Amino acid sequence: MSLSLYEVSVPVFIRALENLSAQLEKGRAFADERGIAHGELLDARLYEDMAPLTAQIQRASDTSKGMAVRIGQLDNVAMADDEDSFDALQQRIARTIAFLRAVPAEALNGREDAEVPLTVRGTMLNFTGRSYVLSFALPNFFFHVTTAYALLRHKGVPIGKLDFLGGYASAPAE
Repeated sequence: MSLSLYEVSVPVFIRALENLSAQLEKGRAFADERGIAHGELLDARLYEDMAPLTAQIQRASDTSKGMAVRIGQLDNVAMADDEDSFDALQQRIARTIAFLRAVPAEALNGREDAEVPLTVRGTMLNFTGRSYVLSFALPNFFFHVTTAYALLRHKGVPIGKLDFLGGYASAPAE
């Protein structure tokens, strides 16, 4: 049995976003326990020319939604990129997950060879559905999810690999 585009994307995105949500909650609790201003975590950057935590979450959201929109030819749910609190980021993650849960598998499956053009920084990239998911959307999504994790760890939030992976108790059944 082969894996479908839907199976290798939408459930993967949802699980990682749920794990990211839990990491953010640990970040909020850590800040509250230590008397750290929330902005210190939300505005954290690994290096001055990198985007802050808030933008990492926005880009993870955009990448996961964008995959479904581009391949499934679905209407996008616009989000303003104005989140400036843990609550607002949690709401964005929840809206993204709700959007992904509403994506029908048949919107993606069978579109492995569909053309998926994408302009990135003025350069037109041409993908197939398969190559877009595997070589662009998934790596880009996990770049931002991993960077968000690293920013929280960098600031001292007590999270680890199982927080990133979500633990084995939440692993999908085979």
